[in-house]
Amino acid sequence: MEWLAANGWVVWLILAGLLALAETMTGDFTLLMLAGGALVGAGVAAFIPGLLWLQVVLALVAAVALLLLLRPTLLERVRSLPGYRSSLDKMVGSPGTTISEVTQAGGEVKVAGEVWSARAVEGNIPAGTEIEVYQIDGAVAVVYPRHDALP
Repeated sequence: MEWLAANGWVVWLILAGLLALAETMTGDFTLLMLAGGALVGAGVAAFIPGLLWLQVVLALVAAVALLLLLRPTLLERVRSLPGYRSSLDKMVGSPGTTISEVTQAGGEVKVAGEVWSARAVEGNIPAGTEIEVYQIDGAVAVVYPRHDALP
């Protein structure tokens, strides 16, 4: 326990590394900003090992500052890169199956294992028909029968 109190910076570094590693799974920069806060905590712990409350406070302040100031800028830069497509944009052209009859007024489809509210581009699409996503309109997938020509 004495070693841990004297070398708390190691715990902060491990926490920062785990958060940075977990960030690779999400890609939304939130965990990376928290890792930055943990690095600040490690720096404070290296120079002032006895004040755990100060380490925690400064780590939280740094994490919140990074979340509010740096994260939006990073997200904007990533989203403005050529070829970037959001997960909703990637759904366009995806195959699926109608769960219920889909009309121009509504219905349900299953696309990529998820159930979506849907509406047909034109006409009615019976339940069990293979479909393709034509576009995403809010939270509604606009679909057409997969083996038919685009309307």
